[in-house]
Amino acid sequence: MMLRRGFILFLPRLVGLLVVACCSMSIVYMLACTPKGDNQQLALPRVHSPTVKEGYEAVLQEQEEQHRNYIVSLKKQIAQLKAELQGRTEQLKKMQNQYPEPLDVWLDHSNPEKAQANLLAFLRSQVDKAEVHSGVKLSTEYAAVPFESFTLQKVYQLETGLTRHPEEKPVRKDKRDELIEVIELGVGSLNKPEGVGSAKHRVYTASDFIEGIYRTEKNKGTLYELTFKGDTKHQFKKIVLFRPFGPVMKVKNENVNMADTLINIIVPLAKRASKFRQFMQNFREMGIQQDGRIHLTVVYFGKEQMNEVKSILENTSRSANFKNFTFIQLNEEFSRGKGLDIGARFWKGSNVVLFFCDVDIYFTAEFLNSCRLNTQPGKKVFYPVLFSQYNPSIIYGHHDSIPSLEQQLVIKKETGFWRDFGFGMTCQYRSDFINIGGFDLDIKGWGGEDVHLYRKYLHSNLIVIRTPVRGLFHLWHEKQCLDELTPEQYKMCMQSKAMNEASHGQLGMLVFKQEIETHLHRQKLSSKKT
Repeated sequence: MMLRRGFILFLPRLVGLLVVACCSMSIVYMLACTPKGDNQQLALPRVHSPTVKEGYEAVLQEQEEQHRNYIVSLKKQIAQLKAELQGRTEQLKKMQNQYPEPLDVWLDHSNPEKAQANLLAFLRSQVDKAEVHSGVKLSTEYAAVPFESFTLQKVYQLETGLTRHPEEKPVRKDKRDELIEVIELGVGSLNKPEGVGSAKHRVYTASDFIEGIYRTEKNKGTLYELTFKGDTKHQFKKIVLFRPFGPVMKVKNENVNMADTLINIIVPLAKRASKFRQFMQNFREMGIQQDGRIHLTVVYFGKEQMNEVKSILENTSRSANFKNFTFIQLNEEFSRGKGLDIGARFWKGSNVVLFFCDVDIYFTAEFLNSCRLNTQPGKKVFYPVLFSQYNPSIIYGHHDSIPSLEQQLVIKKETGFWRDFGFGMTCQYRSDFINIGGFDLDIKGWGGEDVHLYRKYLHSNLIVIRTPVRGLFHLWHEKQCLDELTPEQYKMCMQSKAMNEASHGQLGMLVFKQEIETHLHRQKLSSKKT
């Protein structure tokens, strides 16, 4: 680049010198080759003419003016080229920021030193992008990324998730190891202060740690601010650390063909014929008409309402020309785990995806594809977090009528919640279910069997995919917690029942209903007086 810039600056001078040299040679040539005849005299004066000096000066002046104009023209063109080059450079930088180079090119493994330097530059740029040294302008209060605080023993969190605790011991190993590592790094930094040299200083330990705050920006990294005890009561040591996220790496690029992947939906059931009718309407529309690669296994306990359930199943079979179903009847007390286990083992075909389902579940055709895509024999099982519907009578109690079921199935905090404490709906290949040992058949009645199976998968080498899905809903129904349940099962059932009714705010409105009605009555009286 330096040679190129020098050449551009030297170009006008070079052109000027060449032009002057050419002119001088032209004049010498004309003088040397002028004919001596009287009738063919040139306009240029002869060498011995009294006006020779003035003639030369006039010619040189004219040529110099032309060259000066030419140089000015060249300078303008060079300036235009520079401006255009600068504009193109800015466009290129903008495009590179929008579409960074693929990591395979950026981290060139054939040149480890360059790859390491590039990676280091990237990590430093992550620090510059994050809110470490200065803040950034945010559009609304919802765009702010909150911090969470922690001590040596506890984490205080806004997103409580499955635990439901605003403060907890960090039970997840990754979070526990992360915070221990950060505290140890902070202690190490305090014990190796910069610029102190060999001077003696206090030795810090983890017991000097008071508290910390941290937050994670998904595309940049995690910022930690640690506070330690200082030398006196009112002095503190503050350490700021940043864990930058590396660049995104391509791991896999594959085509997945699910055209021939069959799902066997297994539903354990006892009584509840009206709910089964509703389930079959959903199954017919989503499973038969839209998806078409599906089998239904119903495991029925007892004989009460059995004929009605069989009739619903047979009517759907005739009207939809659907033959891919199995009906298994057991003359014993209902056990969800046993029903699913028997239904899974009853299948005699090739390896198939099993979807363990309940009669009060609504699913979409998109969910069935998610079920296929997130399972892989010997490698992955799928535990979707479904959206649980609140009691429609409470949600829509102020409306003239309750909307249709399809209109109710919207994901909002007023209409339901993510059922992250439930593990009953799951997709896995039959081979994985058999190899893991199936359900614990000693568990009777409601609850417990799904958590036991979930833990088996967690303790195995299989990848457990756990994520909220938008196409799987738990329909509200009144829960009956039977006296026959064990104390632990009964407690789980009552907790589930309480969470199913309505949101915190809606339940509050019910609790303070009398106060609200009294307030409205007083408002009416005061308006009448005025």
